[in-house]
Amino acid sequence: MTNEYIVLIKNRKKKNKMEEYLEFAKEIAKEAKKIMKKYFNTKLSNGATYKGDKTIVTIADKEINSYLIEKVKEKYPNHSVDGEEEVFGKSDYVWVCDPIDGTAMFARNIPTATFSLALVVNGEPIIGVINDVFTDNLYTGVKGKGAYKNDEKIKVNDYLLEDMRSVGHYDMWPEAPYKIYDVIKELGKKEYFVSIGSVIRACVCVAAGEFNLVIFPGTVHKNCDIAAVKIIVEEAGGKVTDIFGNNQRYDESINGAVVSNGIIHEEVIETIKKFLDKK
Repeated sequence: MTNEYIVLIKNRKKKNKMEEYLEFAKEIAKEAKKIMKKYFNTKLSNGATYKGDKTIVTIADKEINSYLIEKVKEKYPNHSVDGEEEVFGKSDYVWVCDPIDGTAMFARNIPTATFSLALVVNGEPIIGVINDVFTDNLYTGVKGKGAYKNDEKIKVNDYLLEDMRSVGHYDMWPEAPYKIYDVIKELGKKEYFVSIGSVIRACVCVAAGEFNLVIFPGTVHKNCDIAAVKIIVEEAGGKVTDIFGNNQRYDESINGAVVSNGIIHEEVIETIKKFLDKK
């Protein structure tokens, strides 16, 4: 058996495994959609509680997270799960999940929330799936294979900050570790900013070329928000870093995030550094 043949077989097995992981993630996303639709706009969707950090959680969040753990235990017992509401196991292969991003909107029957799932291997996302439940759009990304929206390839736009078509999203809340008010005020001289209630939904807008920037100041356990975004946006030609432009792991808490079309990334990072101290 030649070395070339051995390499070919290994590559084929790796390809098949990646396809298997993607199909698994898509099946989880499909079930998450059913659960979200079951509870949305009902009294149950308003049966929300508040966590210690004052963020909201619903029955649907918990049900989706538990479903993922159940299926990972069945299919990949040596893998682990890092869900926003519940975790399982410890492994170099981690399924990182935000069951519902935009829970505050979901609980108030505003259709902005999304489901997000990534397979992170040794800190790096290799598979990402984001289900925009209320528009029936499924975004996927596989390392080295591009990004897709409902199986159609997508790519970021080439808009500069000064382009009148430019739209950026920001998240801000009083307890956020990084206070980006002045950053947004400065960049807002060039860029039109909105805040739509789901950072993940905004990030797929970057991947699809609708927005060109997202600034996210979250840290503790916020890898759940950005893990799938990382692979999908970068496979669409964009760039995702921490809030100061550095690479970071996505199987642990992150140091904020800047998500862009890549072209404007350095300019945004330089502006951030003017106003924020690096921790």
